[in-house]
Amino acid sequence: MSEGFVDYYDTLQVDPNCGAKALEAAYRHLAKLYHPDHADTANVAKLNEVIEAYRLLRDADQRARYNRLYSATTNFKFAPEKQADDFERAALSDADMHAKILLHLYRRRREHPNDAGVGQYMFQELLGSSYDHLEFHFWYLRAKGFIETTEQGTLAITIDGVDHVIATSRTAQKERLLLGQADDPKSESQF
Repeated sequence: MSEGFVDYYDTLQVDPNCGAKALEAAYRHLAKLYHPDHADTANVAKLNEVIEAYRLLRDADQRARYNRLYSATTNFKFAPEKQADDFERAALSDADMHAKILLHLYRRRREHPNDAGVGQYMFQELLGSSYDHLEFHFWYLRAKGFIETTEQGTLAITIDGVDHVIATSRTAQKERLLLGQADDPKSESQF
């Protein structure tokens, strides 16, 4: 194997052809196993390796680039991709897109409470996507009640959308705190 190459599939103890569900299950198992809360199996270095591997492999675009490198480095032949896996990767990518849209609208509402609307064309520029691609995301967020179309025809975040952003931010903050504790061997878990 080439120098500097990290086998993320080996890190997560999964087959390189595994789907998103198997990848997430392996990540959860290993993160729990190596977390400092488990004195018998705690290993901060391995926990950080597991987190790094999962962050890369869960992103469809990054995983595709990594798979090309992996295949060239190891001579591993990937099985033809399954349509279900494509949809799982698309769903993860969609979740990221929804979060970006909501965060932008949240920021706009906080900074301009009386003019909280954002034109749909602004999202095309901001996210580098076509209107047709974004229309699915706008439909979904409207149906969930997270965004609405204003009288001026712009998009604005709703109260439910604000609550969703806050709840998501709290969850992310707790995860960062746990990871920070994992990096600091002197700290004791408070969770």
